[in-house]
Amino acid sequence: MARTSPTEFFRQVRVEMGKIVWPTSRETMMTTLMVVLLTGTLGIFFFGIDTFFGWVVKMLLGLATGGQG
Repeated sequence: MARTSPTEFFRQVRVEMGKIVWPTSRETMMTTLMVVLLTGTLGIFFFGIDTFFGWVVKMLLGLATGGQG
């Protein structure tokens, strides 16, 4: 494996950093909004599923214990 001098390494880093395309502030805000909306929607969805299955388990346990408890 060829060794790279520190000077050459930092030169290559600068060249690669010049290739980076940074998002605009509008793109950043839109992406942030989408992430917040989707995580909120999924949170509500999984809360509903969890509540439903909790209810099902309680009903089944109630049947198994004869309805007492």
